[in-house]
Amino acid sequence: MEKRRHILVVDDDREIRQLLQAYLEQNGYRVTAVGEGKAMSRVLEEQRIDLVVLDLMLPGADGLELCRNLRVKSRIPIIMLTARGDEMDRILGLEMGADDYLPKPFNPRELLARIKVVLRRSAALPYDQPETTARAIRFADWTLDPVARHLESSAGVVVPLSGAEYRLLKVFLEHPNRVLNRDQLLDLTQGRDADPFDRSIDVLVSRLRRRLEDDPKDPGIIKTVRGEGYVFAVQVNNPGSTA
Repeated sequence: MEKRRHILVVDDDREIRQLLQAYLEQNGYRVTAVGEGKAMSRVLEEQRIDLVVLDLMLPGADGLELCRNLRVKSRIPIIMLTARGDEMDRILGLEMGADDYLPKPFNPRELLARIKVVLRRSAALPYDQPETTARAIRFADWTLDPVARHLESSAGVVVPLSGAEYRLLKVFLEHPNRVLNRDQLLDLTQGRDADPFDRSIDVLVSRLRRRLEDDPKDPGIIKTVRGEGYVFAVQVNNPGSTA
């Protein structure tokens, strides 16, 4: 019998914790629910966790700080719960390394669907192990190191990437010279459809351009195709690309 996946829910609202624990357990998961960061740390030290559902607003260390600290030492998937309509919170969550986010109030069925997608996407990687066999990917004046998850220029300048920037760049590198719209980019990076008001991809593209481009206002690597999306418009030295 397959071992049940273990979900850690971190939320200071007792009703939400109880609701999510009951609902996820009904759907076949093992669930531990805590109300703040210190308890979260103890659970992570003592038990194997497959995914963390992490509320942004917590007493003491907030969800962004906890997400950042966890991501430094672990690849455990994180789904961030954020206040509805606060785009910057969502962007910051992705920047700190969250794998997905869900605005409150939310339907538990949607959270369950997000959990399944994120777990399926992370299943290909060994538990908490880096991609040690991944090859460096070269494009334009840059080399992406998939193990260290940073860029290095031909002059030896190292540019660190956030988790969200890394995932978006990997998608572009795997689909060079193809126009990708927001729906496709969100699906490929986060496993979900785009909300009409969700501008997180546009913000991440702008951040990535500032990393890569000599002139981000006149980009030569990530180009905008009006009315369609974005195209990674350079040759990529990557045997795994689908160009």
